[in-house]
Amino acid sequence: MLRISIPSNGPSKINFSSFMNYLLPIPPKGIDNELNNDAVLLFDNEEEVRIYTDKLNQLPGSQKKVGNEIIKAIMRLVPSLRAKSPTL
Repeated sequence: MLRISIPSNGPSKINFSSFMNYLLPIPPKGIDNELNNDAVLLFDNEEEVRIYTDKLNQLPGSQKKVGNEIIKAIMRLVPSLRAKSPTL
């Protein structure tokens, strides 16, 4: 299982609440909320991450802006995924 933690105090300013406030899609295996409101995205593998980022790219309006920030955070936190999945 892949656990991608997006720190709430990071450059993206995304936290667990952002997913509820912007009605963002939840990753296939869910999302955990840590004590400091960090969001931890749960995936089985890199392919699920790729499919999820594709979904985020298709969001409209303000959802798209937040989705793009999540994608940037994923790319910063998991550089090895880019090597394995060039479409990310």
